[in-house]
Amino acid sequence: MNIVFSAKDTTMPALLEKKISNTDESFVIGIFQDNLDKSNWHYHNNMEISFITEGSGKRIVADSIEEFQPGDLVFIGQNIPHVWIADKETRNPTNRSLEMVFLQFTSDTLGSQILALPEFKFVAKALLLSERGIQIVGQTLNEVSEIMLQLPYLKGFERMLYFFRMMDIIGKSETNIQLASREYISKRFSTGNKRLAAIHEYLMKNYREEIDLKQLAALVNMAEGSLCRFFKMNMGMTVFEYLNQIKIEFACKLLMDNNLGILEVCLDSGFNNLSHFNKQFRRITGVTPSEYRKRFNGLG
Repeated sequence: MNIVFSAKDTTMPALLEKKISNTDESFVIGIFQDNLDKSNWHYHNNMEISFITEGSGKRIVADSIEEFQPGDLVFIGQNIPHVWIADKETRNPTNRSLEMVFLQFTSDTLGSQILALPEFKFVAKALLLSERGIQIVGQTLNEVSEIMLQLPYLKGFERMLYFFRMMDIIGKSETNIQLASREYISKRFSTGNKRLAAIHEYLMKNYREEIDLKQLAALVNMAEGSLCRFFKMNMGMTVFEYLNQIKIEFACKLLMDNNLGILEVCLDSGFNNLSHFNKQFRRITGVTPSEYRKRFNGLG
């Protein structure tokens, strides 16, 4: 079940199923409640602040893999892949594996003219910090989470004032923990080509599904053959080779959780055949999934 209290026209992450649109609001604020049997590695153009109120497991933001539990609070910038993988054995009194209060907004919510004002210098700093993703801890966690829990029940100008206050608190904090490494940010996918960006986004959102080349070609207004030639010329590999790279990147992160079996990692990362998964994993990483896990755990 997903309850969204208000929204501006914007793209929601794959795990959200329902929303209520309200053009009178500048951001999305709501409560997500569900059992996450499938964890989707995804990203979006929105900035996102998420506060966990129920559930525990692994939180992956870019190349950061950490445990989460109630009270976990993160601020994730635009286009940073992320996922919460709830512990499957743990069941709360509500029988939910995850509950979070989330807030999403775009760069339009805080325009450059507002951010240039001296009163907004710490808000601008908070946005800068979000480019690598941050975990909010200490006294800042207490202050921000208190506001987050109030936001779904506020409206209009009052809600916006609380939002500004929250962003100012985040920017002033000296205890924020950055999540994605500098190396990851410098190497992440970036292009000024709108067609390549659209293809990348489609594959990131649908890597667990059977990719329809015809549908993908229609998305970028190209014939299938033209799409394949265009992508290989620009990326140096086929669409499906690139898709396998996305899947294996996610699989590498899942393998860091020793509680997940190899078959489970195979299925969760979008492969439906263990033999094919092992073959693609070795082709891309140079080692088998088991060898990769041993090396990560310092056993290789």
